[in-house]
Amino acid sequence: MRKQWIALLALAAAACSGGATGAGQDLGGQTVEVVGPWTGDEQKNFEQVLKAFGDRTGAEVKYTPAGDELPTVVQTRISGGTPPNIALVAQPGLVAQFAKAGSLKPLSADVEKAVTEHNAGVWKQLGSVEGKLYGFTFKTANKSAFWYSEKAFQQVGATPPATWDDLIKVSRAISETGLAPVSVGGADGWTLTDWFENVYLRTAGPENYDKLAKHEIPWTDPSVKKALEELAKLWGDPTLIAAGALQTEFPKSVINVFGEPSSAAMVFEADFVASVITTNTKAKVGEDAKFFPFPSVAGSKDAVVAGGDMAVQFKDDRATTELMKFLASPESGKIWAELGGFLSPNKDIPETAYPDAVTQDLAQRIVDAGDNVRFDMSDLAPAAFGGTKGAGEWKDLQDFLADPKNVDGIMARLEANAAKAYAG
Repeated sequence: MRKQWIALLALAAAACSGGATGAGQDLGGQTVEVVGPWTGDEQKNFEQVLKAFGDRTGAEVKYTPAGDELPTVVQTRISGGTPPNIALVAQPGLVAQFAKAGSLKPLSADVEKAVTEHNAGVWKQLGSVEGKLYGFTFKTANKSAFWYSEKAFQQVGATPPATWDDLIKVSRAISETGLAPVSVGGADGWTLTDWFENVYLRTAGPENYDKLAKHEIPWTDPSVKKALEELAKLWGDPTLIAAGALQTEFPKSVINVFGEPSSAAMVFEADFVASVITTNTKAKVGEDAKFFPFPSVAGSKDAVVAGGDMAVQFKDDRATTELMKFLASPESGKIWAELGGFLSPNKDIPETAYPDAVTQDLAQRIVDAGDNVRFDMSDLAPAAFGGTKGAGEWKDLQDFLADPKNVDGIMARLEANAAKAYAG
């Protein structure tokens, strides 16, 4: 409670000063264009954030949704000499590429101050290129969550497992009831990278995670072997994984657990699983559908793998800078948090701003992990390795799911593909 009061006081102080939020600034007649990935309800919610800025400053803010094509849209705009003022980019590697090409503007001292004050240091490092800060994560995803059927757990008297070994034990107990313990969306290679990253972060530690993300150590390193061997304890037992994993797309992997009839007890993936449950099933999040944090592996400390969308600016006029200051403030995040479907690494957004206990828990775990948060490794890698359907890491881990005994062979292929992509 004390922490929430401190956060509320900080928001009040920011609102009174006007400096952190753009309040009191007269930006009438100025237009700011923001390109982002969000469409549908997410677009509507983000537009509420932008509207609050426009109402307080008089600036006109135009939002352009680009969906999954955002990298191409922004690059085309840059090449044509008409970049947007601000973009929200999900790939830190792309941010670094834009910065090194001279397309981005370093963040102002005021924006950098806000980022430093409201976020753990790891987030500032993530947005920095060659010692300069170019962006900050506005919206994040907690990719370290296991979602489970309360009914399935009650049937075997199970409690959420705290360790990897406990997860295997619970899975075996559930298997004996005739229900598949874990549903895996293996048709979408990106889900498998999230599996690997969570196990690797816990077995190898944050420093090795950083090295592997930069390809400073090879994918044939013993630390990679250890993570794959741990994964194989689950993936390699056909009684623990729902049949047809390689043909199961991510939404279906969730529906398998929470739809009617249910064919599995658990599914691993990020906080956005909740929206799939709500949209496609009758299960109630927080009642029928609950989550537990990714289990500790070999005595590892709490850690979170996160994804996210980083705000960067291509222009350095006053209106653009003021909007960046606003987006870096707790106040902007609080607006979307109250609307739902949002998590932030900003530690000064009051916990009570999140609309339910599940979202509050997911958000707090990101904040509590502090510098033990690591960004999705596949998003840090060159797209040819970490982000291409049917190729690179996605395909290699699909092949590993198909044959979990082939640890050495998969390591060799991962390294060959990584070496080629990083050299390019």
